[in-house]
Amino acid sequence: MRRLSKKRALTLVKELDAFAKVPESYVESSASGGTVSLLAFTVMAVLAFLEFFVYRDTWMKYEYEVDKDFISKLKINVDITVAMRCKYIGADVLDVAETMVVSEGLTYEPVNFELTPQQRLWQMTLLHIQDRLRVEHALQDVLFKAAIKGSPPEPPPNEDDPSSHSACRIHGHLYVNKVAGNFHITVGKSIPHPRGHAHLSALVSDDSYNFSHRIDHLSFGEAIPGIINPLDGIEKVTPVSSHMFQYFVTIVPTKLNTYKLSADTHQFSVTEQERVINHAIGSHGIAGIFMKYDISSLVIKVTEQHMPLWKFLVRLCGIIGGIFSTTGMLHGALGFLVDVICCRFQMGSYKPLKEAPENQQTESEPCVPTVNYPEQ
Repeated sequence: MRRLSKKRALTLVKELDAFAKVPESYVESSASGGTVSLLAFTVMAVLAFLEFFVYRDTWMKYEYEVDKDFISKLKINVDITVAMRCKYIGADVLDVAETMVVSEGLTYEPVNFELTPQQRLWQMTLLHIQDRLRVEHALQDVLFKAAIKGSPPEPPPNEDDPSSHSACRIHGHLYVNKVAGNFHITVGKSIPHPRGHAHLSALVSDDSYNFSHRIDHLSFGEAIPGIINPLDGIEKVTPVSSHMFQYFVTIVPTKLNTYKLSADTHQFSVTEQERVINHAIGSHGIAGIFMKYDISSLVIKVTEQHMPLWKFLVRLCGIIGGIFSTTGMLHGALGFLVDVICCRFQMGSYKPLKEAPENQQTESEPCVPTVNYPEQ
């Protein structure tokens, strides 16, 4: 019984076979068919190889949602060099809620404003990348993929005498409320005041003012090595002592999820404005560097995605089946056209023969004598 059931099952499976089986004796091989088959297999191999690289590649997916986090603090990472001595300048933050954050987390380091050839080369590289980012927006995805976890490397300490340095490097981080505010560097150290805040600028002469500066790094949120921000490498030099530099920054919270890291950072766009302070001509204000920032209410979720395996297999089957069908149809169509053209020329080279009478024998047909055999 088991053998009979197995035979019935095999018979049922054979009856369900829908693929046509053509005997080899019915297939006619030709040189053109072999050439087309060779070309088809070559194209299939090349496309399958390229499709494998597409399968290995990843892309960034952007999603937007409302920011519901109002409690956490915003981290500001600063690394700015100002062409003034450290004792003459001060940096702090004042937000719209009249909350002042003094520069307790910042370090004032005496340095030289001029860069070494290696540092100048690095700065020019940053500026070149900034120019390409403004033109090729897809380059930002490459930077997201190259980002790594960890803190950015610190530059080597200065070995020169600090008393000979005429500039000040302000670097470190501050934690502020997630509201609009103003981070500024101006003359004099900041002091608390009941109505806001003030700077001790009366002790500094106007001849000592020089707000030429270079922004080596400015970011918000978690500092991620490999990410280049819009103001990294920017350098402003002014020959005028009383000069105001303003940067209007719009911050967008960003949740970055790649195969290398997962971090909460912030992207931002910036608009620059500068002017000379001259009260005689009506240009009022305070000389210094002012960064007025505002935080967007949206959150961008950037996720690195990969092509699923099933999709890769479907695309691979589509490539192989499509090339087989297309080359077969093209080969058949070209063969039909060649046969039609060749047969037309062959039919034109022959003439029809005249019909001979039934009782008249043509010269090409030989006479065959009739032999009668006796009956036995």
